Amino acid sequence: QVQLVESGGGLVQTGGSLRLSCAASGRPASNYAMGWFRQSPGQDREFVAVISRSGGSTYYANSVKGRFNISRDGAKNAVDLQMNSLKLEDTAVYYCAARPSSTYGSIWYLAKEYVYWGQGTQVTVSS
Repeated sequence: QVQLVESGGGLVQTGGSLRLSCAASGRPASNYAMGWFRQSPGQDREFVAVISRSGGSTYYANSVKGRFNISRDGAKNAVDLQMNSLKLEDTAVYYCAARPSSTYGSIWYLAKEYVYWGQGTQVTVSS
């Protein structure tokens, strides 16, 4: 199985940028569709972005489309989430997740579809 560790969270002002990274170990990250989710206190876990095994397919939540970018870094066996133009409502714990996939182009956006999860990294956007 794969282990996932997120990094890169922190405190940033509105309009700023952060880059989150999800490092995979135990298995190649390329064996999985990889997603980012986030959760605020009292809220359900929310889909943010997903990238297919091949990296050729991506999908974003409407709330982050045009501001966030998900990508694979094969050399690091990692998946990154570049977050730009951050808003107060982006404040949350961000989780990386992996879903085994037999196809290279498939993507999933429901949390229940994902099998492996990281421990999360806090992102706080302040005014």
